[in-house]
Amino acid sequence: MVKVGVVGATGYAGLELLRLLACHPGAEVTTLTSRQHVGARVDELFPHLRGVYDLRYVAPDALSACQVVFFATPHGAAMAQAPALVASGTRVIDLSADFRLHDPAIYKRWYQHDHTCPDLLAEAVYGWPERHREAIRTARVVGNPGCYPTAVQIALLPLVEAGVIDASHIIADCTSGVSGAGRTLRENLLYCETADSFHAYAVAGHRHSAEMDQELGEAAGSAVRVLFVPHLAPLIRGIHATVYVRLTDPQVNLQSLFETRYAGERFVDVLPAGGCPDTRDVRGANLCRVAVHRPAGGDTAVVLATIDNLVKGASGQAVQCFNLMFGFDECTALDAPALWP
Repeated sequence: MVKVGVVGATGYAGLELLRLLACHPGAEVTTLTSRQHVGARVDELFPHLRGVYDLRYVAPDALSACQVVFFATPHGAAMAQAPALVASGTRVIDLSADFRLHDPAIYKRWYQHDHTCPDLLAEAVYGWPERHREAIRTARVVGNPGCYPTAVQIALLPLVEAGVIDASHIIADCTSGVSGAGRTLRENLLYCETADSFHAYAVAGHRHSAEMDQELGEAAGSAVRVLFVPHLAPLIRGIHATVYVRLTDPQVNLQSLFETRYAGERFVDVLPAGGCPDTRDVRGANLCRVAVHRPAGGDTAVVLATIDNLVKGASGQAVQCFNLMFGFDECTALDAPALWP
């Protein structure tokens, strides 16, 4: 059994990790940390975990006995603790942005503070299994992708690898549920503020665009720029990405391109031609459903991708990386179908 610690096990992503790891035959969650709730039982705060965990929250310095630590924390927390953990032989899977961006200057630009362990950042592996599977297996530190980048990058990867689009003219129009903003109390996320409404935000620039440009640029072998506009919808879970690209190869068979690239990928489902994925069809599942269209046979392709932002967009993908890092079948604890209705 792999001894597991979870830092930030009171937020939505941390709790989703606990739900998934409870079904993992090779993972033993031994340590849950919370500065605010030290001494409290997890099942007292979160009754849905009664009979599943009998652990109490401890201070964040009680992680040395863990073989792997998941950080489901605000940005900045993982980089503060990761160096000591890695030095002691503990592996780190960070669900924040601390180890996603290769360049510390780009990290500072988007997150407004210096990266405190650039040496560890340099060796960290971006936790996108569909692209970095082999590197993840041996990584000491994995930077789990953001939720929006997961959907957008899966939607674009076959196209940029094949070099069949204008990589300087990509539009990603994306919508997320409210859980993507976390559990912090904010007026604009109250039920009365979000119900029966829909709006864009961060139109001038969203920090997740840096991940998209980095990963897709590496896959393309040249610069890629994604014009990304996020929206908030009155959903609890779910991301829907609609991605528009200009084709440079009029002969490309888009359906075949996507089916070939994702053949054998358990957690990417390419729908038949003409399909349109729905967020409810991936709710609770570690799955990205994708469909590709070419309206009116023109030079624009439209790719649709849906994920559960808390599963494939966060904790499920983190468990997928955990499985690779510790030699488990990649699907372990992740093969449940989506919830319905």
